[in-house]
Amino acid sequence: MDKTTILVIEDEQKLLETLSDFLALNHYQVIKAVDGLDGIQQFTAHFTEINLVLLDVMLPFADGYEVLKQIRMRSNVPVILLTAKEDIDDQLKGFSCGADDYIIKPYSLSIVKVHIEAVLKRFGHGQALLYAGDIKLDTSSKKVYVMDTYIETTPKEYELLHMLVKNQGTVLTRDFILDNIWGFQYHGDSRTVDTLIKQLRKKLGDTSYIRTVYGVGYCFEVANNEEKN
Repeated sequence: MDKTTILVIEDEQKLLETLSDFLALNHYQVIKAVDGLDGIQQFTAHFTEINLVLLDVMLPFADGYEVLKQIRMRSNVPVILLTAKEDIDDQLKGFSCGADDYIIKPYSLSIVKVHIEAVLKRFGHGQALLYAGDIKLDTSSKKVYVMDTYIETTPKEYELLHMLVKNQGTVLTRDFILDNIWGFQYHGDSRTVDTLIKQLRKKLGDTSYIRTVYGVGYCFEVANNEEKN
């Protein structure tokens, strides 16, 4: 099963390390950020990997609300706010910016763990099966099913489909796909991505859900399947 990755954005160094160590002990992959600007940069660099964000509200350079707004511009990844602000208006502001949960400081690590598990369960992360319309991905065996019928894919086809499904509604550029599937040292061009997309669409048939964004890249959208070609 893929390891669940959590981005922790917290400017109190001791708390950041304590929280990160606790999450690692509970088998989570952790990405750390020490301020708001760093948080935005880390999310931008790793957004295809991140399953959940723990976000402090009071941050230097860009506060948690601004960071959350930036995250919501490109992703629906679950975000839990961590804050000492108990006022109802502050909580409402967090939710209006797109937060999925709210934890008041000071908190116990066990409470954080329960909140993380509840939010991940609600969003379907941390499970071996990943669903998107009629498509099902078994992330433990790396197998693809369409309407419960097994579809044989190459490792690169599976990796690309997994990336697209995890980032539904987000346009992924050809260069981004090249870098993340083949690596930064790969010397191929965008036609490599186009060829792989063509192969994947052929195997998935009418349920590919992959929409071409001309001049940019590709976007996986179950709701807009009719627009994919």
